Amino acid sequence: MSGDLGPRVAMAAAQKFIATFDDVDLLLVGNEQQLRSLAPTKKTFSPSRITYFHASEIVTMDDDPLAVLRHKQNSSMWCTVESLKNNLADACVSAGNTGALLAISKHLLKTFPGIERPAICKAMPTEKNVTYFLDLGANINCSAEQLHQFALMGSVLALSTIVMPRIALLNIGTENVKGTDIIQVAKTLLQNDPRLNYCGFVEADSLFSGDADVIVCDGFHGNIALKASEGTANFISQKIHRTFNKNWIHKLISVIIWPLLKQLRTELDPAMYNGASFLGLQKTVVKSHGNANQKAFMQALIVAREQVIQKIPARIQQQFLVKPSL
Repeated sequence: MSGDLGPRVAMAAAQKFIATFDDVDLLLVGNEQQLRSLAPTKKTFSPSRITYFHASEIVTMDDDPLAVLRHKQNSSMWCTVESLKNNLADACVSAGNTGALLAISKHLLKTFPGIERPAICKAMPTEKNVTYFLDLGANINCSAEQLHQFALMGSVLALSTIVMPRIALLNIGTENVKGTDIIQVAKTLLQNDPRLNYCGFVEADSLFSGDADVIVCDGFHGNIALKASEGTANFISQKIHRTFNKNWIHKLISVIIWPLLKQLRTELDPAMYNGASFLGLQKTVVKSHGNANQKAFMQALIVAREQVIQKIPARIQQQFLVKPSL
């Protein structure tokens, strides 16, 4: 019900999701009358695989997370996360208030033993494939032990597609002596953990090189890096658009190279990488970007489905049950 574009986008994505995957059912939580009015009448929506759950309140994008915990227990966001707690759903996806979703999820679902805080993690395109980047804003200040926990969680997610994922720490330089005391202690923890394939430090200008499969940092620096990357991508896209529309010669050139531009746009489309996971929770929670369009929200649903199939929460729990043999 929340997000920048409201339920219209979520309903359109739900329709396509149901039509694409025959192994899923959807529980749509919110103002039932409004949701039903947005549902298409076509049979492709498969109403038999859709369940509506009415929630009378909405968490707005400006709501304070602590106030939501105290006063909005009838909100669609709260009811959605509660459905996971009560085993009525395997995963939830929301484009709403990130802080509120994180607070509700941590309160109702809890983290696994050995994990102090959940971390926000998402896949980002690189020159070679994708890199998993965490934490992206859930934890402003982190201890070295928490960065170590993030590395273990990120490695589990990367193991879904990579045999021995390379784990790196985001730092201001690649030299071993650089970084804060916390980064230095975290480096030692990662180096000495046989469960991890630690490959050293990585700088911000190498985030998209593909030299690491998992990049670990605290949420303050991770969120800045993410937003700077998104802003740079938007700037380049707008610059290209304005350049090719500058005059008729440029427009002619754009027609000639259109197939190449289309391929590049597809490969770098942010919508194809939407869906950030709250790793460390006992159930799968995926945060969609607040201004996600239909394609982007669909991708967030796909991320949730994949993590349920791959049993990511259970595998993370198992990772923390294993005692490393030094």
